[in-house]
Amino acid sequence: MRLEFQILAAFGVDLLLGDPRWLPHPVKFIGRFAAVLETPLRRVLPNARAAGIVVVLAVLGGTGLAAFLLVTGAGWLHPIAWDVVSVALLYTCFAGRDLARHSRRVYDALAADDLPEARRRVAMLVGRDTECLSEPEVVRGAVESVAENMVDGVTAPLFFAVLGGPVGALVYKAVNTLDSTFGYKNERYLQFGWASARLDDVINYLPARLTAPLVSVAAGMLGLNAIGAFRMYHRDGRKHPSPNSGLTEAAVAGALGVQLGGVNYYFGQPSERPQMGDPLQPLERRHILHANRLMLLSSLFALVAFVGIRLMFLKS
Repeated sequence: MRLEFQILAAFGVDLLLGDPRWLPHPVKFIGRFAAVLETPLRRVLPNARAAGIVVVLAVLGGTGLAAFLLVTGAGWLHPIAWDVVSVALLYTCFAGRDLARHSRRVYDALAADDLPEARRRVAMLVGRDTECLSEPEVVRGAVESVAENMVDGVTAPLFFAVLGGPVGALVYKAVNTLDSTFGYKNERYLQFGWASARLDDVINYLPARLTAPLVSVAAGMLGLNAIGAFRMYHRDGRKHPSPNSGLTEAAVAGALGVQLGGVNYYFGQPSERPQMGDPLQPLERRHILHANRLMLLSSLFALVAFVGIRLMFLKS
């Protein structure tokens, strides 16, 4: 089976199944491997930044080698085994169904007028304090999570799958996992996590800028504000502390005609987030469903575009 068909199959499996909790996920093993390396490398290398760089190299090298050996070993056994293993590895790199599922659970709690349960469910998506959030703030958290994670959860893994197959997609997820594990701007990880955070910014740079315009196209197809999505992407996308996350968040805000960002609380301390979009309408629970549709349709467009471009280059 050609790589293009493997990617299509893996994308379809993710939409159908998501990530069952009982299924061992490579990201968990990558995260544990990274965490295990931290203490001994800090001991061996007193320079925290140098130790963090070595962790990045070790985790990326180990992930790429493991993925390569799995795919190659399966190919030696049988061509069908190669297809199955390749599709299975690619499938674990996509998270569109789970992203939509978790945010939909927040919507379902709000639809049942159970705000405390909605707060508990949105806490699974965001790192901010949720115990006292109002309904519009719960909606904002869910919409922001969908908008920000559209790239690293779906379109960026697609991009690197098209470039490097299962090995490329898994190495990308390893970068993403390293950033989630060590990319904090606190005393412990400011230097140790420097390489993880910077590499995540670099590797997401192009996928984020390819995805944000697709949100405008998806908005037009869904009857939302396509012009607003494109305008806010250009106006507000670079306000975010991350050079990438704000692009799709601003585009989604423009498409929905809402304002995202503002004050969040972390461990009781306020943190001001740049505001994105214009408050043309108040945040309502239905905006969670609209954000999910935008994410899924934008991801589908990315799938068609990335695979299509690969096919064109192969023919030329």
